[in-house]
Amino acid sequence: MAFGSFNDICNKAAFPLCSVVGSQSKDFTRGILPECYARPVELANTMIFQIGNAFVQFGGLAVLLMIIFNIRQKYTAIGRKEMLHFTYLFIGLLVSTLVVDCGVSPPSSTSYSYFVSIQLGLASATCISLLYNGLVCFQFWEDGSRKSMWLLRIISLIWFLINFFVSVSSFKSWGITNNKDTLAIFIITYIVNAIILATYVVSQVILVFFALDSNWPLGAISLAVFFFVAGQVLVYVFNVQICKGTSHYIDGLFFGSLCNIFAVMMIYKFWDMITTDDLEFSVATAENGVNTFGMEEDKRNSIFFN
Repeated sequence: MAFGSFNDICNKAAFPLCSVVGSQSKDFTRGILPECYARPVELANTMIFQIGNAFVQFGGLAVLLMIIFNIRQKYTAIGRKEMLHFTYLFIGLLVSTLVVDCGVSPPSSTSYSYFVSIQLGLASATCISLLYNGLVCFQFWEDGSRKSMWLLRIISLIWFLINFFVSVSSFKSWGITNNKDTLAIFIITYIVNAIILATYVVSQVILVFFALDSNWPLGAISLAVFFFVAGQVLVYVFNVQICKGTSHYIDGLFFGSLCNIFAVMMIYKFWDMITTDDLEFSVATAENGVNTFGMEEDKRNSIFFN
């Protein structure tokens, strides 16, 4: 496989971008067909693709809503607003995945490449937001402040736009790019984002060893890494075997999405373990029904750097 090519990847798994990259076949000019993919389901005269994956995404949305509720209850926890920003981005990623996976925007439509580019952009913005969350726990700057949140939003937006424009220009063959030359997409989507995620994990391991009194949070971050890696292996290595073994009802994307949601749950659990809340302040606020907008910056506590 040539470096930066999606031929082998798309032959094994039916990723959304595989429908809009340039084809190496002489029979058609766009799209790479996978060896095996989940069969679509017809419902009310509408074809729904990746129905199993859709159930996982809806379940993930419910889980994330519960996570958001729990995060919002920790009024004075370190990185509370930043963690909410990451969670909102991941919800956007799940919604965009539903659009491109389930055929809300069909692969044959002109808008499909834009939605795939939005999905790739949101995935990258989620990665950079996660790294920012990891760094803010070191308390190099004031978390939750207006400056911190605007910096996070700007960084996420810039990385989203870079990924979006690189992807859509390649899919649409704008300028000097074309849909058969996917090197730029491969570098920013796979390599750079992998480096970002690895940096986050290393930073949190350093945080646990040098700033915390307990090593128990290592279990949560280890499980997050395990689920993420397991999801990638199931998609990129065992997708064909899973697809054929289940008679095309589901494929590796089902388990990949499930593992990604478990990984995010463990990331939340890790953050919950390394942060604490000012219980007296939280109880008083809840009992009095005080609106905490803008107040969480006044009193914070952390189990590290005391």
